[in-house]
Parts: sequence; structure tokens; C-alpha cells
Amino acid sequence: MDLKAYLRDIPDFPKPGILFKDITPLLNDPAAFAESIRRFTERYGAEKIDAVAAAEARGFLFAAPLALILKKPLVPLRKPGKLPYKTHSLQYDLEYGSAELHVHIDGFNPGDRVLLVDDVLATGGTLAAACQLIEKADGIVAACAVLLELSILKGREKLKPHEVFSILTA
Repeated sequence: MDLKAYLRDIPDFPKPGILFKDITPLLNDPAAFAESIRRFTERYGAEKIDAVAAAEARGFLFAAPLALILKKPLVPLRKPGKLPYKTHSLQYDLEYGSAELHVHIDGFNPGDRVLLVDDVLATGGTLAAACQLIEKADGIVAACAVLLELSILKGREKLKPHEVFSILTA
């Protein structure tokens, strides 16, 4: 199945000069969505993974079904004020400002190998921060897995030395 056929280009979003890659057509097609999850499962089904994590919010869409299939805990990395228990937090800079992620202090067991999942790898800022937060919470980033990598933005470079797997590149 050609999953690239399920991406839609939106010019000048969220600001002029940006070509946004919209994944909602893929999400709207159950067969295409299932195929994306199948490809993640095929890649990581035999790996030693203790937990699946995702940063708010679109990463949850792919991480949740993958965690169920792999029979692993799903650990959400959330914005401030969204998690009810004690958290580790990390502030980080993005191309358009700054942001912050939180994870429950008991989200990972020390040494857990964590698969970090997201929808799109662009500049790598959010995923790099998520990797740092996982490590701050005593987890080990086993790999970063994304549906779509925007290779021209070189986000993969920010994620070194972590493995990066992308189903699609554009």
C-alpha cells in the first residue's frame, strides 16, 4: 500500500512559506491507518521494548495501538498541568518559541527500554526533548519511530545517537 498517497500538502500552514504535511487522510482510511501500525509492529515486534511513549498529542494516535499490539505500557508525555500525579518535567526551545513536557515520576521503571513514537519528525525539537525527558525519568530510549520524516529539515541529526525509524520520508 502506498501510504504517501494518504498525505495531503497544505501550503502556507501554519504560516506563510510552510508546506504542512497533513496526515488526517491516512487516519481517515482504516486500511491505511492499520497498515501504518502494521509497519511499526513489523519493525519493533521482536525488539526488546519495555514501554511505548509518545508526546502530546498526535503521537498518541500511533503509540496507543502499537502499545496494545506489543502488549507494552503506554506512557504519555504531556503538556504542563495535564498529568494528575507527581512529574518529571523538561522545558525546551522550538523554532516558534518554547514548550514543556511532563511524565509521571513512576512512568518508567529504571532501565526500561522505551520506544518513542510520533507522527512527524520535522526539526526534531520535540522528539529530542522527549528523549531527554525519558532519560531524566530513568528510561533508556531504545528508538524513535515516526510515520513521516521531513528529511530536508534534518531533525534526525538532533536525535543522535538514538535510532530513528520512519515509515515515510518526504
